[in-house]
Amino acid sequence: MLKKLPPGPKTPSWLIALQFNADPFGYMDAISKRYGDIITLMFGSIPTVYVSNPLGIKEIFTNSKEISASGKLNRGFALMTGKQGVLQLDGIRHKHRRKLLMPAFHGARMQAHGQRICDITHKVIQQQAIGKPFIGYPKMEDITVRVSIEVVMGLSEGDRYNRLKQLLSLALKQMLSPSLKIAQNLPFGGRNFGRWSPKGYLLYLRRELFDLLYTEVQERRQQTQNLGTDILSELLLAKDELGNSLTDEEVRDLLISPLFAAQDASSTALAWSLYWIHRFPHVRDRLLSEIDSLGENQDPMSIFALPYLSAVCNEALRIYPTQLFTFPRLVESTVKIMGYELNPGTILIGNIYSTHQHEDLYPEPKEFQPERFLKKQYSPYEFLPFGGGSRMCIGGTFALFEMKLVLATILSRYELELVSNRPERPKFGGLISYPASGVRVLIRGLRQRKGQSQASIVGSV
Repeated sequence: MLKKLPPGPKTPSWLIALQFNADPFGYMDAISKRYGDIITLMFGSIPTVYVSNPLGIKEIFTNSKEISASGKLNRGFALMTGKQGVLQLDGIRHKHRRKLLMPAFHGARMQAHGQRICDITHKVIQQQAIGKPFIGYPKMEDITVRVSIEVVMGLSEGDRYNRLKQLLSLALKQMLSPSLKIAQNLPFGGRNFGRWSPKGYLLYLRRELFDLLYTEVQERRQQTQNLGTDILSELLLAKDELGNSLTDEEVRDLLISPLFAAQDASSTALAWSLYWIHRFPHVRDRLLSEIDSLGENQDPMSIFALPYLSAVCNEALRIYPTQLFTFPRLVESTVKIMGYELNPGTILIGNIYSTHQHEDLYPEPKEFQPERFLKKQYSPYEFLPFGGGSRMCIGGTFALFEMKLVLATILSRYELELVSNRPERPKFGGLISYPASGVRVLIRGLRQRKGQSQASIVGSV
């Protein structure tokens, strides 16, 4: 006999939020251990069902008849992504806009950015003094925001490039700031009291960012003869599903999500990767040996194809995925998921973190073991760091490409070490788990590969 809803804690929603915010990973581990792979949490009168079983996740992703990836469930992101961003769209418009954005993050377009990613990485890292500790996350963010601006906007360094880079970093920092989180939990904390209030400052940054992007869209609209292969250029030439040009507002809103995603998720994944690689010398040594096997001509696609480097990146994304949950789905008509009959109005969310912690899939799941990805090929329902289905992150493949090139560039040229032996703790913010300390490292010196002269190393840096 089918049950209406899966089991779950009867805790009030405010207490669930309190427990989760205090220790998100401990909370998820505890309720998964108690209730299993499919859990119901009640937020008011709306049941939200979290699924971490791969078969259940497959049922959600492949059922588009009774379950919709409704854009209205993502309206909470509209403050910073615009009302016409790809997250907020549905149906044919959503599918069409995703199709417009995809080429820049795949295939030949992606490959064309390879050398530039390596060059940007050189430029950022070589500015760091040898022997002086620094925080890895901001450096990785500096690299990824530069890459995202060039890929999405096609901008070269200059006043507008620098202002956009500054606004993206400030907006992301403010969205994750403790002051904003505290204010949002106060009776009037979510209101705009001007630039000196947490919400007011975020709205100010949003306005500045939107105005800058809108101005760039309008100016580039007048330069159609000199458009490039960046996403903005593609959108200016694109037609909608009815054959009409996209409006300036539509183009602006479609740019914002790729800009933030390419910056935020990639920088976090890179910071975690630096931590794991340098916490375990045997991982670093094996990785260096594989990178060195390419010789002097380390072209981007050869780096991208390295199996152990791929395994290291995948394992970093497994332990702390770039998003802990899939974007929510809505049950539109009665549907069966893992033997449970769910009514219309039920929210479905894939619990990526808990899926990646399954001991039957990943023995010793808390341990960093890249070798597991050399021994087994996981399905997209077992390993899904970028989500899945129609709401899968558009830039997932590009993020992996960027991760590998940045890591190979740094490791092949610099000897790094962690400043502290203490384990790095995760800090949850929005959809992503950030390294709490930002990963403190230092450069011990320039690295010399076998058969390479010191002069050639210095010259290449």
